[in-house]
Amino acid sequence: MCSSIEHSAVLASCRYLESLGFRATYLPVDGHGLVDPGMVKRALTGDTVLVSVMLANNEIGTIEPVAEIARICREAGVLSHTDAVAAAGKMKVDVRELGVDLLTLSGHKLRGPKGVGALYIRQGTEIHPFLHGGHQERGLRGGTENVIGIAGLGKACELLAAEWQQSAEYERRLRDRLEQALIARIPEVRVNGHPTQRVPNVCHLSVGYVEGEALLVNLDLEGVAVASGSACSTGSDELSPTLVAIGVPPLFANSPVRMSLGPQNTEAEIDYTIEVFERVVARLRAISPIWKRRA
Repeated sequence: MCSSIEHSAVLASCRYLESLGFRATYLPVDGHGLVDPGMVKRALTGDTVLVSVMLANNEIGTIEPVAEIARICREAGVLSHTDAVAAAGKMKVDVRELGVDLLTLSGHKLRGPKGVGALYIRQGTEIHPFLHGGHQERGLRGGTENVIGIAGLGKACELLAAEWQQSAEYERRLRDRLEQALIARIPEVRVNGHPTQRVPNVCHLSVGYVEGEALLVNLDLEGVAVASGSACSTGSDELSPTLVAIGVPPLFANSPVRMSLGPQNTEAEIDYTIEVFERVVARLRAISPIWKRRA
């Protein structure tokens, strides 16, 4: 069982299991992207073996009620997993407080090396090896370890432990400044995700009556680097499953803009982005027949 807005790494794994004869349940979310823990409880059956709900959505940033979902699973004797890739380094992530049996994270999201990640396994959780042939990782994953990547991930976690709170607050201030200005200066712009319950670095907007690819290209030409969805969906011409799941109207679902902020960003860059964004949208809407007919 998983939410309908999980990362493709989880959704594709569920579909693969379905091809092997397993039954997967995909939980709907509300307009902010939140999973209802009560729905999780009602969907559990005697055959349920695992529930996977991400800690924070990788596109819109919504933070899910994972601790409550894990508690429900524990009471039912069902394993719980959370994909914490988009959350780690942006908010407090404590496996004891969350109560999950399994948690995954990725190095590149923690300012560490690409190609390395970590899987937390609660003591006593039975795991079968995915790769065989060696005794590495306590027999759970055969093959020579990526020592450099592991060391880099460890160092990244060490550095973040000392500074993540300060960085998160700084990123939140920049994001709020960016969002508030864009909403005030550009009509028909909507913010996707929970208004308060989301990671501080993600600003996800939908701009009505504008073609998404044209918006991204024009912003890029002005030196503003944004994405149309999650980084892993680059090049896809399909509507984001996350935006479909939260009910974004068609006129807005085709023009998503995901801006991810970091501690290296400056207020001057935010001001420049606001000015460029407003100018680009006005230029594109001036040649848009849909915009002209909207009244």
